[in-house]
Amino acid sequence: MKSLFKKKMPPIVGLDIGTRQIKAVWLEHSVNGYMLQGYACESINKVAFSERDIKDYEAVSLALKKVRNSLKTKIKQANVAVAGTSVISKIVYMEPDQNDYELESQIEIEADSLIPFPLEEVYLDFEELGPSETHSGKVNVLLTAAHKDLVDSRLLLSREADFEPKIVDVENYAIGNAIDFFYNGKVEDEAICAINVGASLLQVSVLRNGNVIYTKEHAFGLNNLINDISAIQMIEREEAERLLMDESSSNSWVDEVLPIFAANLQQNINRALQMYMTTFHVDRPAKILLCGGAATIQPLVDILRQDLGLEVDVFDPFLGMTMNPKLDSQRLRRIAPQLTIAAGLASRGFTSWHM
Repeated sequence: MKSLFKKKMPPIVGLDIGTRQIKAVWLEHSVNGYMLQGYACESINKVAFSERDIKDYEAVSLALKKVRNSLKTKIKQANVAVAGTSVISKIVYMEPDQNDYELESQIEIEADSLIPFPLEEVYLDFEELGPSETHSGKVNVLLTAAHKDLVDSRLLLSREADFEPKIVDVENYAIGNAIDFFYNGKVEDEAICAINVGASLLQVSVLRNGNVIYTKEHAFGLNNLINDISAIQMIEREEAERLLMDESSSNSWVDEVLPIFAANLQQNINRALQMYMTTFHVDRPAKILLCGGAATIQPLVDILRQDLGLEVDVFDPFLGMTMNPKLDSQRLRRIAPQLTIAAGLASRGFTSWHM
C-alpha cells in the first residue's frame, strides 16, 4: 500500500476543522521517509458550533483563512473530515465478487434500514474490506453516511479559504490512518487503542494490522474543563479558555479544577474501554495512545498515568520525522498530539483513493 515504487501522489493538506480550533498539516514523502513541510493551528474566536454543526460561518471562515496564510504553500488540495451524531459508519456483510454498481444497489437497501435520516439527506460511500471472519462466504463492506449539511458546510468554507477539498473522511478513521503511518510501536496482530480527546468529543479508534476494527464517539471533551474553570474561578468562558491555552499564566486552575475534570475524564475513558472490551470480548488494553488537546496538558497526562491503571503514551505523529527548518519546532512539540487528525488526513495523499 505504501510502496515507494508506485506513482508519486501529489501532496494534500490535512485540514481538521474542529469546534474550537482549526489545524492543518502539510506532509511530503520521499525515499528518505516523511517530511513535515508545514503546519498551522488557529483558534476560532467565537463559539461557532452547536455540537458539530457550524452556526457562525464568519468565525470559522476567518480561522480557515488564517490557517491558509500560516501554511505558506500554493497547494490547494485538501482533505477534511466529519464526526458526530450525523455521521454513521457500519460494517455490513455482502456477497463476494460484486462490482461497484452491484454493491451500490445493495448498499442503498441496507442503508435505508441502518441510517436514521432520509437517504436524500445524506451522502453515502462504501468500501469493500475483504473476507468476513464472522460471516462465512461474505465480505465486509464499510458503509459510511454523513448528513449533507455537515459535509457541504465544510466544503464551502474550505473553498472560500482557497482550498480544494478532495476527500471527506471520518475523524475516527483519520486517527487510525495517523497511527498506521506514523506510530513506530506497532506489533503484528496486536490491537492499538487510541483515545483522542478534543474540545467536544472523546473518540476511540482501535487499529490492528493496519485496519481500524473499532470506533466510538463519546460526548465529552475539553469544553467541560473550560466550563469548570469558568464556574469555579468565576470568570468568563473566554477568559477560562485563555487560561487553559496560555502556559505563562497563573496555573491555580491546575490545583483547583483539573482534578475534577481528570476524574470525569477517567470515568469516561473507563466506560469507553469497557464498551470496546464488551464488543470484542477482549481483555482491558494494557496501553492507550492519548492524542488531541487533552494530551498537551501535562498535569492531566500525569494524573491519568497515575490513576488509570494502564500505560498512557502520548502520541506525537511527527516523532522522528524530518521537519522543514523554517518551522517552529518548539511549538510543534507542544501541540503535536492536537494535529493527529490533520496528520491522518494528510497521509491520504500517499495512497490512491476510491472515487
